[in-house]
Amino acid sequence: MIHDPDRLVAEIDALPDTRMFGRVTSVLGMMVEVGGVEKKLSVGGRCRVITRGGKPVPCEVVGFRAGRALLMPFGGLDDIGLGCQAEVAEGQAAIFPTQAWLGRVVNALGQPIDGKGPLPQGEVPMLVKANPPPAHARRRVGGKMDLGVRAINTFLTCCRGQRMGIFAGSGVGKSVLMSMLAKYTEAGVSVIGLIGERGREVQEFLEHDLGPEGLARSVVVVATSDEPPLMRRQAAYMTLTIAEYFRDLGQDVLCLMDSVTRFAMAQREIGLSAGEPPTTKGYPPTVFAELPRLLERAGPGTGQGTISGLFTVLVEGGDMEEPIADAVRGILDGHIVMERRIGERGRYPAINILRSVSRTMPGCNNEEQNALVTRARRLMASYADMEEMIRLGAYRRGSDPSVDEAIHFNPAIEGFLRQRKDERAPLETCYAELAAILGGGGAG
Repeated sequence: MIHDPDRLVAEIDALPDTRMFGRVTSVLGMMVEVGGVEKKLSVGGRCRVITRGGKPVPCEVVGFRAGRALLMPFGGLDDIGLGCQAEVAEGQAAIFPTQAWLGRVVNALGQPIDGKGPLPQGEVPMLVKANPPPAHARRRVGGKMDLGVRAINTFLTCCRGQRMGIFAGSGVGKSVLMSMLAKYTEAGVSVIGLIGERGREVQEFLEHDLGPEGLARSVVVVATSDEPPLMRRQAAYMTLTIAEYFRDLGQDVLCLMDSVTRFAMAQREIGLSAGEPPTTKGYPPTVFAELPRLLERAGPGTGQGTISGLFTVLVEGGDMEEPIADAVRGILDGHIVMERRIGERGRYPAINILRSVSRTMPGCNNEEQNALVTRARRLMASYADMEEMIRLGAYRRGSDPSVDEAIHFNPAIEGFLRQRKDERAPLETCYAELAAILGGGGAG
């Protein structure tokens, strides 16, 4: 409901003078072909197809073929047939977020799905498919950001405006790690996108993993795996759009997305349905064009606000060279690798420190802290190189002083990296704890 008379007048003035309709000429698979208005449409434009029962189904133009517009629906195709009306929608898709959206759960179209009533509407429209800020106008990344997770704070320190990937297979603990980041981060706002998530896990994540405390400072965007590919792709865009709104207010925003892989899969379904040729592992070219357009929207803005992005990537079987993982790793500012074998031995979060890197970390630490982290990594690497021999009892103490030192410190380092999901690890204490373990400096 609009209470501002000026806003009401503006809404009325924005109404189109005429309404244009085409007709459905073909339905094949997930694709609806519309004729009669193809010259009034463009790729990315919107239509509303009226079903035989009178229900409007929003659709997006994804291409053209043989003089007809190709549309994909945001809903089901039930009750849509030849001759159904297709009304052209004016303008680009936009939302009107406000601070009152914190604590709410919305779908890919920005509609509330949490049963808490309608969403308040703001004054400023935000385009759902916006372009990233121009590179020459963006600020540099800011100072350190406390994420509340000891392994990341210490060995993979993130800066405000940094973008990191979380690479892991299914069931390794990505959702729990995301909930810890959302609850314990020092960022004032978290925007969480659950893209292609299992339906049963959404409520579990909201109530059990995120909890009331985490939800109160978050906006959650949900598109489950059973929804059409256009909804899953749109949910990723919606997540970044809401994050951009809070960033433009000058706030530091933590944007969490699970997962980029399912966004890419949704784009693959859309591209193949539109007739694009499949390339690497069946992914059409638009997938690799859309990934940077999505991920580059995170980061510092042109003002004081920032979006610090953590995006999960599914790597089945630990294949880090899989096309999507390889493309995302080249776009982001670092990667966090989670491994099943680490979780199997009871250490959570199951982060492989040696395979993970934060590209901004050396520049945000002082020399003492960098030396401390380098020494700890060297000890972990020495132990990893000889781990099998140590477990088999084939290594004899005294053979290599560096390995002896690694064996001595390994239990303490493993204990340092282990963290319960209800435990917060402040950034200011992490380096001091590691220095105490290794008997060196670096607490500053």
